[in-house]
Amino acid sequence: MRLSTALLISSFRCVVAHDIPSDVIVNVFAKPDGQRMQVLVRMPLRSVRDISFPERDGGYLDVEKTAPLLADAAKVNITDFIQIEEDGVRLPTPTIVATQISLASDLSFTSFDAALAHVKSPKLSNSENAIWNQVWFDVLLEFPIRSERSAFSIRPHLEHLAARVLTVLRFLPPDGAIRAYELHGDQGFTPLDPSWMQAARRFVWLGFQHILGGADHLLFLLCLIIPVRRLRPLVGVVTAFTLAHSVTLAASAYDIAPGALWFPPLIETLIAASIVWMALENIIGTSPMQRRWTMAFAFGLVHGFGFSFALRETLQFAGSHLLTSLVAFNLGVELGQLLVLAILIPVLWALFRWVVSDRIGTIILSALIAHTGWHWLQERAAVLAKYKLERPEMDAAFLVETMRGAMLLMILAAAAWAMSRILKRVA
Repeated sequence: MRLSTALLISSFRCVVAHDIPSDVIVNVFAKPDGQRMQVLVRMPLRSVRDISFPERDGGYLDVEKTAPLLADAAKVNITDFIQIEEDGVRLPTPTIVATQISLASDLSFTSFDAALAHVKSPKLSNSENAIWNQVWFDVLLEFPIRSERSAFSIRPHLEHLAARVLTVLRFLPPDGAIRAYELHGDQGFTPLDPSWMQAARRFVWLGFQHILGGADHLLFLLCLIIPVRRLRPLVGVVTAFTLAHSVTLAASAYDIAPGALWFPPLIETLIAASIVWMALENIIGTSPMQRRWTMAFAFGLVHGFGFSFALRETLQFAGSHLLTSLVAFNLGVELGQLLVLAILIPVLWALFRWVVSDRIGTIILSALIAHTGWHWLQERAAVLAKYKLERPEMDAAFLVETMRGAMLLMILAAAAWAMSRILKRVA
């Protein structure tokens, strides 16, 4: 009895339980076709939980004995979590059509058709000597739908697979225009082909959140309004800042801004420098209002690029509504600014009326802001210094970048000219 048990153990070994991976990338295709939604999922086999896979001698995965376990692995790790809505109605649990184990070198998930053909192809054999933590787990699911023209939303809900999960999703609507998304963790339901109203709502909220979470933008805004007591100059300063950052935000959204790696850290450094500059302006003395409007406009151009970095990361949710999303994001930023101003102006008025005089209060607040801005400037300049500027090659890419820079300069020059005309009329 003991001998037979030992022989059984030596001929069939299971992979021991493994730790949850720290980072996992899941690739997903979703394509509505007639009365069904086909969803292809590729994830690392090492991220599969609650399933033990048999090994062969040498530590290789026993693919043939693993095949019957794949349907359960797909149900426990994918179908019980991935959710799709059609016109706001939750679809039922999908059917598992096919499963596949793929080598790490397999590139079939570069397109939907290649991935579909691969998942339906014959199973991998033990002759490939696959190692269990170096292979892909591919699954084909089908959701029943009413129409391929419906409005679909998806919630991958796969954050249980690892400490950090990135879902790379590609949606193939009937018109053939592929929508690509990168979803970090659980972001709730994401419209796969959003309407202009859905895009507008999302981007108004994103802009509102961004300005309220951007301490550097808020400190600069505080620096602008600290010495201003009258309503008309206050409106002029804030308007100059708003118009300026709207110009560069739009330019960046339409890919006119530089795309070099050193550009974002340069902008972040300049934003910190703008805070220090305006704080010192307040300490040294109140500058003429026209000069203040000019500085608000000039530094607003810089801050607009800072807003654009957040916008670029979320433009994937705009669908075909780029302009709508841009306007909505900018509107959200302005609403956030108005909220901040509605809080700051009464607080500053009360502070300078009952606690400290205008001049002393302006100096104290500006000194504190300058101190914070100076530390940010040092930290960001250190990051910028790590990027080395190399002599560009005179090729087609350099020509495109040069044309992009020329277009940006023309846009900034036109905006500056328009602002100067406005300042003259107001003055």
